[in-house]
Amino acid sequence: MAIRIGIIGHGNLGHGAEIAVGKNPDMELAGIFTRREPEKVTPLTKGVKVYGIDDAAKFKDLIDVMILCGGSATDLPKQTPVFARMFNVVDSFDTHAMIPEHFEAVDQAAKEGGKVGIISLGWDPGLFSLNRLYANSVLPNGKDYTFWGKGISQGHSDALRRIAGVKDARQYTIPVQSAMDAVRSGSEPELTTREKHLRECFVVAEEGADKARIEHDIVTMPNYFSDYDTTVHFISEAELKRDHSAIPHGGFVIRTGKTGMHDETKHMIEFSLKLGSNPEFTGSVLAAMARAAYKLYQDGQRGCKTIFDIPPAYLSAKSPEELRKHYL
Repeated sequence: MAIRIGIIGHGNLGHGAEIAVGKNPDMELAGIFTRREPEKVTPLTKGVKVYGIDDAAKFKDLIDVMILCGGSATDLPKQTPVFARMFNVVDSFDTHAMIPEHFEAVDQAAKEGGKVGIISLGWDPGLFSLNRLYANSVLPNGKDYTFWGKGISQGHSDALRRIAGVKDARQYTIPVQSAMDAVRSGSEPELTTREKHLRECFVVAEEGADKARIEHDIVTMPNYFSDYDTTVHFISEAELKRDHSAIPHGGFVIRTGKTGMHDETKHMIEFSLKLGSNPEFTGSVLAAMARAAYKLYQDGQRGCKTIFDIPPAYLSAKSPEELRKHYL
C-alpha cells in the first residue's frame, strides 16, 4: 500500500514536493491544500484534487503524512503544531535560532495528537546539520564552518515579501571568498557572521511604497539580515522575472581538525551541494523524510523529531538487504 501524502501550500516548495512525491513509487499524492481559492491552483499531477486549507481536517484518516510547504517567518510556527495534532507531518522550518522553541511546540502537539512530526528538514537545516554532527563526532578536536551560496534563500526571500510595501523579492546569500580560503588553509580563523557572508536583496516595491522604510525594515530584521552586510536593490517586476526567476543555491560544510598524540596531523572534511533548484531539492528531502515519518509512526514513535533522530535506512524505499548489498 502506497504512503498517502498531502501537501499544504503550493508555492515554489509545494511544487517541488509535488514533483518529488511523483518520483517515489511507494507514495501517492492524496491532495493539495491551499489558502488560495482551490479552483485557481493547478496541480502538476494529473487527477490530484486541490482543497481549501480549512478542509484538511476532513482528511485526518485519509492521509499518512502531511508535507508542510509554508514559510518559516510566519506560516510554519503556527501551522506545524496545528496539523501535528491531526497528521504525521514534516516541515522545512529554517530559522536556526528558533528551532528549539519550534521543536517544543510541535512535540507537545504531536504527542497530544498521537502523531510524529519531523521539523527543520531540507539541506540547511537538514543534510548540512547531519554532516556537521558526523564531522564533529569524528574530529572532536577541530572547528566547524558553514558557508551558504551563492544562491537564493527561500526563507529569506519569503521574509522580504512579508514586509509591508513589498510586492515581490529575492534574496541572494553570498559567501565571502577570502573567508573560505582562510578556512581551507587549515588556519582555523575566528570569523564573525558578518565576515562569512553577504546578503543581496532584489525588491519590487508596491506603487507608492516608502522605499527608505522598506530598506530599513530589511537591514534591521533580526535572525535574517541584521547581523550581515546587506545590500538592497529596488527593481521592476519585469527585471525580477527576467533576471531572478531561477532558484539556485548550495553551500559548503567544512570541519578542520587534528589527530595524533600532539595534534600533529591535520584533516579537513568538506561536504558541498550545488543545487539547480532550491525548492525542488528541498521538496525531495521532504518527500524522503515523509517516508521516515511514516515508518516511525508504524514503529509506535510519537512526538517531534529532527534529522538527528532518523535512522538513515528509514529514508529509503529499499529493503535493509538491498541497502547492505548496494550501498554499504
